[in-house]
Amino acid sequence: MTPQSDEDEVWRQIVASFHDVVEIDSANQPWPDSENLPAEPARRVVKQSEEERPSPVTEDLSDGDDDDDDGGETEDEGHYVPPPPPPLPAIDTTGKIAWVGLLGGPAYLLLSAALSWRLQGWMLFAAVAAFIGGFVALVVRMGDGPPNDSGWDDGAVI
Repeated sequence: MTPQSDEDEVWRQIVASFHDVVEIDSANQPWPDSENLPAEPARRVVKQSEEERPSPVTEDLSDGDDDDDDGGETEDEGHYVPPPPPPLPAIDTTGKIAWVGLLGGPAYLLLSAALSWRLQGWMLFAAVAAFIGGFVALVVRMGDGPPNDSGWDDGAVI
């Protein structure tokens, strides 16, 4: 037999036994019998008769007085309302200038290109320098080092 015919035979056996019911005995289970789930009870479906079914309301027959005791709270029952988000952190002046340079330099260049403005050499240099300077300032201020209060050991604290 060739390896291909062995694989074909294995697949035929798998397909032939696809709908077979597997009986699991407790000897083959890797867990104790106390952890087995109980079998689901059979569910009954009860059909309502025509008299028991509620009829759809096609027009409003009320006189306009709504005497609901719940006050419309049932619509929002179970509806999650998240707490308000915390305020954004305050940015210092250096950070604001860095963001303006990072975003403002390319924005000025795009605006001047879109409006066909003629740029002098120092304007182009200032826009590119603002972008590079803002980027460098933000990267330097990232502070990706260890916290200052961690001490000499960054291990677990018990």
